[in-house]
Amino acid sequence: MPQTQSTPSTSPARARPVPGVRALPPSTGCASDHHGAGRPRPAVEAKRFESTRLDAKRLDAKRLDATLLDPRQLDPRHLGTRPANAGNVDVGYVGAGPVDAGNVDAGNVNARSIDAMRTGTEQQDARGEWLRFAPVQPLFRARAAQRLAVLAYHGVTDHRSFGAQLDRLRRLATPVSLEAVLQAVTERRPLPPRSVLVTFDDADRSVLTHALPALDARGIPATAFVISELIGTERPFWWHEADFLARHGGRARSLDCGHPSQLLPRLKAMPDPDRRRSLHELRVSADRRPPRQEQLTPADLLALRDGGVAIGNHTQGHPCLGRCDDATVRTEITGAHEALTHWLGEPPIAFAYPDGGHDPRAETVLQELGYRLGFLSDHRLGPRLPTHPLQISRLQVDSTTSTRRFDTILSGLEPAYRRWRRQGVA
Repeated sequence: MPQTQSTPSTSPARARPVPGVRALPPSTGCASDHHGAGRPRPAVEAKRFESTRLDAKRLDAKRLDATLLDPRQLDPRHLGTRPANAGNVDVGYVGAGPVDAGNVDAGNVNARSIDAMRTGTEQQDARGEWLRFAPVQPLFRARAAQRLAVLAYHGVTDHRSFGAQLDRLRRLATPVSLEAVLQAVTERRPLPPRSVLVTFDDADRSVLTHALPALDARGIPATAFVISELIGTERPFWWHEADFLARHGGRARSLDCGHPSQLLPRLKAMPDPDRRRSLHELRVSADRRPPRQEQLTPADLLALRDGGVAIGNHTQGHPCLGRCDDATVRTEITGAHEALTHWLGEPPIAFAYPDGGHDPRAETVLQELGYRLGFLSDHRLGPRLPTHPLQISRLQVDSTTSTRRFDTILSGLEPAYRRWRRQGVA
């Protein structure tokens, strides 16, 4: 009887297990193309990607807290550079995503060498470039998903970059309104995860011309805090005016400083009467007058409110309240409150402290006037249910901030790194 020839088996050979490596199940979702190479089907890839996301979300809470509380984790020697293939990686700030720790080089970046090469915004954006791909960034993102991020802008100078930031918020976060924050405080019910509130201090015209169209197109609410004595005028902000006057021959007895960059810190550190006197001396001694700066009008405030931008109090003239006497603190807040109530037909409910610093005397006045919410500029995330409604933390951002640095600000990593540097740990 002839012997039947056996047909070679087409089933894949079982791989020998490798110690220390978890074996993957055999792939059944591969399709061969005309080159004979097997390619995973999209459904299989999506399943594996989702499995990676779930694994990342199962971060141990104790490990997370220990990492966030240990400043050594922010040592530049332990923070990775951007991987060579990171151009295709989409790292959002909320929720835990896949982390390719194998591509992170933890020893080639030194923060001081970066800072020595760049200044100002370039320094900050360069820092955000490598902080975004730091191994601790996913931990900060996971924590930020359970916090409230209030963004503090000062006008919009780059509408394209600002639009990109808003697109990122709409895709990755939950934009909320001032009314939603107030409702959470009133009902003692936390805001949704990933909540973000957009705010603007000083409310220059760019809030109307650039910010409002971008916000309205994306359905994102916001809040603008107004300096009441500038409404309907063409006066510049006092800090812009002081800088211009000092650069054009202006002199003041209390401002004998060597470089114009030292001017504003000196003025802010003075008692408020000395600041006002120094501004007067700069005006009378300068050889040129500052250019006019068209400000918002009462009608513009109504247009902003109708467009979804709530209006809040930012005092009459934006002094540093901590440098003012009790009478000036009260006058600055109540004067702006009365003006805004007259223009808007209703009293404002929110206040932003000028220069971001809390003042207990100001809080007392706000309570007397019925204010429910007060905002700092301390560059921190806050709880989804604010525990101190008149001291809500905010993150400092700018319309020119790169999207990479924007991610690290929203996650809380960049603010934590800045605080760590100020404490002299580096």
